[in-house]
Amino acid sequence: MGRPRSHGHDTAEALLDAAERIAQAEGLPAVSVRRVADATGTSTRAVYSVFGSKDGLVVALATRGFELLAADVAAQPSTDDPMEDAVRAGAESFRRFATGHPALFRIAFRDGAVDPEVAAGFDRARRGALGQLVGLLDRACAHAGLATSGAEAAWAFHAMCEGLASLELRGSLGDDPAARWVACLRTVMRGLA
Repeated sequence: MGRPRSHGHDTAEALLDAAERIAQAEGLPAVSVRRVADATGTSTRAVYSVFGSKDGLVVALATRGFELLAADVAAQPSTDDPMEDAVRAGAESFRRFATGHPALFRIAFRDGAVDPEVAAGFDRARRGALGQLVGLLDRACAHAGLATSGAEAAWAFHAMCEGLASLELRGSLGDDPAARWVACLRTVMRGLA
């Protein structure tokens, strides 16, 4: 029988919360095992025990981001207008994720601070979130009788969401960012149709 874990789910959540706060305030390079441990009043051993390394902590942060995004998209209600459901998923779910967790958005969508080898560690979570989007777009494409697949449509749709999020986080979407998201995503969906 193995040794019982001294650091469980609550410790992991506290460490991730602290790491996200540090990344938000100062950027991902400021996140260190020591700073995260100090911010939670625990030891570096706790960080290593839960995540294995700083890279493991970064993987967990990105995974958290993709899981939050996927859960929000999955929670969106389905209506008899799948095209509008897709617009709502982007304009509400993706926007809520990016503006509510900007540090996780930057980490998950690799703003350059994440090493590609580390990013490979959160690829499964990324594919899970993408799968939620592809499912919505498959439904929208089938409803509209489009020749393209949800997987192909996801490239344009995701590019628009990621671009809008980046612009909004820089304060460059004007006085009504929510309306800009909806207008741009409706344009993408009309373009696909």
